[in-house]
Amino acid sequence: MKPVVQAALGLTLVFTAPAFAAAPAPAAPTAAPSPAHVKAAQDLLAAMQAEKLMRGVAARSRYQSEAQRQAVSARLEKTPPTEIYRRLAAPVAQLVSVDTATEMTRFYTTSYGKQVIHKKYNSGTEIMMPGMKPVVPPEEKKERKRAAYVKASKELADAELAIEREAFKLLQEINKEKR
Repeated sequence: MKPVVQAALGLTLVFTAPAFAAAPAPAAPTAAPSPAHVKAAQDLLAAMQAEKLMRGVAARSRYQSEAQRQAVSARLEKTPPTEIYRRLAAPVAQLVSVDTATEMTRFYTTSYGKQVIHKKYNSGTEIMMPGMKPVVPPEEKKERKRAAYVKASKELADAELAIEREAFKLLQEINKEKR
């Protein structure tokens, strides 16, 4: 009986092994984004205040010493925001579509979008008591219903980790540059 169970287990592993195989690597970008696409991504980064994103990435990074952390922060402070937008635009353009970049730029330049950005970078944690529901301003309710915004915000949220990875790569490049 034991050999039958072992054989059955062995066959099960043989036929299910492909299910546990490593996922295929994401496909490499096929073509460079157009200049209009890069410009849309650059505008998005400006509206999102990507220089603050870079500061957050720098703050979360590990350093060998406090002096190294301060040196990286000083280099980052000397880098103009427009330079950050310009250098991050091409990688971000490969992560989000032109429509998403355009729609989210439009959103982040509205008064409500500016509040969202301010809250993202300048506020602490919020405490919600059990049973409480967050108050949703009318502007947000209106935005949440727009099909273009819904699609664009989902695509941008899905690309958020990859954008932070690109910001980290840029931070490393800035750190290596001689100033």
